[in-house]
Amino acid sequence: MADSAALLEQIELLTEAGRLRRLSGAFARFVAGLGQDSPPLMLACLLLSELEGRGHSCLMLGDLAGDPSGLLGWSEGEWNTLRAAAGALPRHAAGWRTLLQAREAVWPVGGLDFKQPLVLDGERLYLRRYWRDETTVAHAVRQRALNTHAVDTAEVRRWLDRLFDHAARDGGPDWQKIACAVALRGDLGVITGGPGTGKTYTVARLLALLFAMAGPEAGSLRIALAAPTGKAAARLKQSIDGALDQLAGKLGADLPLRELAARMGAARTLHSLLGARPDTRSFQHNAGNLLEVDVLIVDEASMVHLEMMAALLAALPPHARLILLGDKDQLASVEAGAVLGDLCHDAEAGNYSAATLAYVEAAAGQQLPAQFTGAGGALAQQIVMLRQSRRFGGPIGQLALAVNHGDAEAARAVLRSDSGGVLHWIDPAQPSAVLQLALQGREGAAGGYRDYLQKIRAMPEGADPAQHEEWVRGVLASFEAFRLLCAVREGEWGVAGLNEAIEQRLEAARLIRRRSEWYVGRPVMVTRNDYATGVYNGDIGLTLPDPARPGVLRVYFSDGESVRSVLATRLRNVDTAYAMTVHKSQGSEFRHTVLVLPRDGGTVLARELIYTGITRAKEFFTLVSPNAAVLPAAIAERTHRASGLRGLIGQ
Repeated sequence: MADSAALLEQIELLTEAGRLRRLSGAFARFVAGLGQDSPPLMLACLLLSELEGRGHSCLMLGDLAGDPSGLLGWSEGEWNTLRAAAGALPRHAAGWRTLLQAREAVWPVGGLDFKQPLVLDGERLYLRRYWRDETTVAHAVRQRALNTHAVDTAEVRRWLDRLFDHAARDGGPDWQKIACAVALRGDLGVITGGPGTGKTYTVARLLALLFAMAGPEAGSLRIALAAPTGKAAARLKQSIDGALDQLAGKLGADLPLRELAARMGAARTLHSLLGARPDTRSFQHNAGNLLEVDVLIVDEASMVHLEMMAALLAALPPHARLILLGDKDQLASVEAGAVLGDLCHDAEAGNYSAATLAYVEAAAGQQLPAQFTGAGGALAQQIVMLRQSRRFGGPIGQLALAVNHGDAEAARAVLRSDSGGVLHWIDPAQPSAVLQLALQGREGAAGGYRDYLQKIRAMPEGADPAQHEEWVRGVLASFEAFRLLCAVREGEWGVAGLNEAIEQRLEAARLIRRRSEWYVGRPVMVTRNDYATGVYNGDIGLTLPDPARPGVLRVYFSDGESVRSVLATRLRNVDTAYAMTVHKSQGSEFRHTVLVLPRDGGTVLARELIYTGITRAKEFFTLVSPNAAVLPAAIAERTHRASGLRGLIGQ
């Protein structure tokens, strides 16, 4: 048909211009070939595929009937051209629903299911696998939220008073104490909060409480710690071990905490926990081969995408407790879904029932103000938001708070204030400013890559293995003290352009010698899971000489308190990592963080990205922007991902 030909022509033009993925056009043609040759169906499939690539799990029919160009970062002209090429289109969601229900490639939920590739569920159009994942997560979360247990509140109160011997700084509710009490009573606990609010501090006390309440069975309690990345997993384990060790000294012989904690083992990535298998999306552990755990704690849950959460929940035994930790305001996962954000959408309001209020008072001795009461569903009763930062204050905290509240004027005022060197804003910036920061940081803030490269030159000759490992740990720690974060991958202000420019600058300063792709000092990020070498997507390592074989290079990775290494020649899927995207930095902290914004905004720039970049900084933060207008525009933009999860759960 002429309309199909015209639409395909426009799709090809947009693809060649880099405005569409080739996959999207191919999918539209594939689905159209399954049924009637329908330009409206092709257009719907094209938009659905593009939105999936941007993290949305579905396409809302209301957006389809309106103007979806804002969701896709298109101009109004690009959308109007596509719409005109597709011919007559429904003007309302109801019209689109009628049209889609009649197509052979679409399964309207409740109708005859022939395993069609598209699913129409109410006002949402899905790719089948995302509909399956979303319904799996919704069902599992709802069931776990409903499954609460009777507990001895007097005994819980006795232990919580010992575990939390501090008072809330602001005189309000002790949310950490409340979080422990709430998580204890159910099969699901969600603890959210910003940096420094004490999520791992809290969960360490929750573990001690679980051990205490388990009584004689505490020694057989199977506890697993996990996170989306290796670095986040290592940090989780280190934080919990430190907190439990301190608690053990406080509790003494009343609870053999050190012995109990030693049984937990190392924290693992979610891929490792579930038993990822090469060349397949499926895992060793699933609904037919459940995990052998009684308690599973998952940190950095904002990074867990929809498909992974569905796999995790399917593999979790019905009796097991699931504790999710994360910052609801951080960037969502790179892949489709924003599970933690959906679960914690109303966390700030609380919406606790009268029964929850009574339980919290009895078990934790805490009275919640009236503002946190409401008619929330079962899920709301199992979510606690930590609201007081005990570490992340000062200028960095003020800046993060202003950004999170969408107050661009306040953010600019904090950046321009006298912060004693903690904050610095280079605006308008030139690329040379970034290169100078990469070389040696800035006045008043330690950083730059000169430090770790000079430490490499001080490699001890003839050191024994223990001394060599200590040196490697020192080099890795020096590198991890500073990082350049970018909002985009490509271009002069993106990861690719800056990594190449930084390499040239370091080579000109004679700090590195690039004779080939691999050279001493090269930092790399793993971009794909490699089960043969034991490295995973997001792992960061440093290329250093092999002490046993002159001329041979190995890449060393931090693994908690120890290090591990892989021959450089065995690593195939890595990128140079002087600069990395904000997305890839989640789960990490750096003493001095530099956030580099591009010259122009776009759909990738939003409040959550700026907030996440700021909150990677522990002591110093530098913002680099070649265009002052980009920052307020990004702060004003909120990330929105189409999803039906909250509705399916019925919060």
